[in-house]
Amino acid sequence: MTITTAKWTIDDYHRMIEVGLVSDRSVELLNGEIIEMPPEGPEHAQMSTDAGDYLRSLLGEKALVRDAKPITIQQTSSEPQPDLAIVQPLRALYRTRHPYPENIFWLIEYSFTSLSKDLDAKRKAYAEAGIVEYWVVDLKNRLVKVLRNPINNNYSDEVTLVDGEISPMAFPEIKVLVRQLLS
Repeated sequence: MTITTAKWTIDDYHRMIEVGLVSDRSVELLNGEIIEMPPEGPEHAQMSTDAGDYLRSLLGEKALVRDAKPITIQQTSSEPQPDLAIVQPLRALYRTRHPYPENIFWLIEYSFTSLSKDLDAKRKAYAEAGIVEYWVVDLKNRLVKVLRNPINNNYSDEVTLVDGEISPMAFPEIKVLVRQLLS
């Protein structure tokens, strides 16, 4: 006997939210599956908050930095909630829908217990959607993985940094200090 897992669409997921089916749970839709999100520890929560504030100060009005808010990826039936989504500043549009891949400059995930999910399932979903840049801040090992240039559902360029600076592809004039992301 073959076991088949039922996959959920984004519309199914939104209906579940509307009727309160998942209101008491911390979940996200990833590749058609409803995934429990582990609670954030204090370090994870504060570091991602500090990074969001830091990026806002660097980017000004060039981009909107959204903290732990959903993005919608139709092609993979996903609605993940990255720790930070740096998106086009289309505030009125985001009152009617979450950002789509074409609205996203880059995403950042802070990982402690979720590292394998962030470097596997999320990496593939983001690459398949054509999100050009994805950073994973590994809190256990104190490093930042910068993933760029999605090809064939994966990122073709990967750099690991423990210090120095990163210039996002969308804003090459901006210098993001790695130590600001890690402290």
